[in-house]
Amino acid sequence: MKVSFYRYMLAAFAAASLTAAGSAFAQVDLAKSTITATSKQMNVPVEGKFNKFSAQVKFDPAKAAEGSAQFAVDVGSYDLGDESYNDQVRGKDWFDAKTFPQATFVSSAIAPAGNNQFKVTGKLTIKGKSQTVVVPVTMTQQGAMQVFDGDLPIKRTQFDIGTGEWKDTSVVADDVTIKFHIVAALK
Repeated sequence: MKVSFYRYMLAAFAAASLTAAGSAFAQVDLAKSTITATSKQMNVPVEGKFNKFSAQVKFDPAKAAEGSAQFAVDVGSYDLGDESYNDQVRGKDWFDAKTFPQATFVSSAIAPAGNNQFKVTGKLTIKGKSQTVVVPVTMTQQGAMQVFDGDLPIKRTQFDIGTGEWKDTSVVADDVTIKFHIVAALK
C-alpha cells in the first residue's frame, strides 16, 4: 500500500499538468474536478485521490499556443481510503509532506493534436525533483464549461518517491499513472 500512495501523489501532479491554457483564466470547479494516482503493489492496482489542489487555467482551443496551466497539489491530502496508509505515504519514504508539502505543474507550451486533443508540455515537480513532461489532454466544451481529461504515466523513482525499503520496484512498481478530470467555467 505504500507504493500506491506514491503513485497517487504523482497522479495528482500529472492531472494538474493536463489542464491547459488560453486567454482569460477559467474558474476551476474543484468540487467537480479530480486528480488521482494509480500504482501497482504486488501487481495489484491501487488508486488514491488528492483531495486538495489549486489550479489556474487559460485556454482557447483556437489559440492553444497562448494557453497556460499551473497546478499546486497538497501531497498531504493524498487519500488511499485508510488513515494508516495515508500516514505512511505522507512520511519521508514517500511524499515527505512536511518537507515538500506541494507538488506542482507549470505549463510551458500547448500544441493541438487533433480531435479536441492537445499536448501540454511543462515542468512537473514532486518532492523537490523536476522533470519536463508532455501530457496528452482531451478538452470538451459543455456549454460554458471546459472539461480537461488526461493520463500521465510517470516513474516514481525519478522523483524519489519510495525510498529506503520502498526503492525496490518489485513490490511497488515504478510506473504510476496520474489521471485528471478538470472542470472549468469560462469567465
